[in-house]
Amino acid sequence: MSGKLLAIENLTVSFDGFKALNNLTFSMDPGELRVIIGPNGAGKTTFLDTITGKTKPTQGTVHFKGQNLAKFKEHTIAKMGIGRKFQTPRVYLNLSVRENMGLAYNQQKSLLKTLFPKSNGGEKDDIAQLLEIVGLLGKANSPASLLAHGEKQRLEIGMLVAQSPDLLLVDEPVAGLTDEETEKVGNLLIQLAKKHSILVIEHDMEFVRQIAQKVTVLHEGSVLCEGTMDEVQSDRRVIDVYLGNQED
Repeated sequence: MSGKLLAIENLTVSFDGFKALNNLTFSMDPGELRVIIGPNGAGKTTFLDTITGKTKPTQGTVHFKGQNLAKFKEHTIAKMGIGRKFQTPRVYLNLSVRENMGLAYNQQKSLLKTLFPKSNGGEKDDIAQLLEIVGLLGKANSPASLLAHGEKQRLEIGMLVAQSPDLLLVDEPVAGLTDEETEKVGNLLIQLAKKHSILVIEHDMEFVRQIAQKVTVLHEGSVLCEGTMDEVQSDRRVIDVYLGNQED
């Protein structure tokens, strides 16, 4: 799996004998937008927890940019270039939209940038550009508490991008959103995928169809199948264990 951004081999995670992940093998390339789907209990959250170091494998390996992550702690893995957005937005409600973005941006500022800041106001320009990308420039000075749920989701995605990760892990970004906001989040991820590698966990099949380049289906802690959305939808195994449950 040389050259892969993320390479997972024979990964098993057991909790008191229950295998949340069971001999799972998975990989993704740099610059890829991948969507993970699967029924409840398929192991999707544990999958992300293992990539970020929150949960350590019982057996198997997780390699990121060629490095085995087993020996690294969660905060070190984040600094190595893996950023995670959880399902519930984690923004500072008492701060403005711009201040939220500024906090995230400054988490990744190097010592060199701190000592020798850009003379052209580069940080403000960068933050304004990010706010424009996520569609919140017009609300830059508004308290984050006044944002709608979908706007908070887009703000947190922007905050994640501000930290310059090589891999963005995005967990159910459209849960509870209106159709309009769902489409906006989808368009945002498609735009970000031009410059970032993104791994999305999602249940909303219309949203998956909107954004997915390649879909991986998890079932009982293992990869059931992979392919385009059309290929996955027509796979009898997927219909039986997941998609079929949503049809009449």
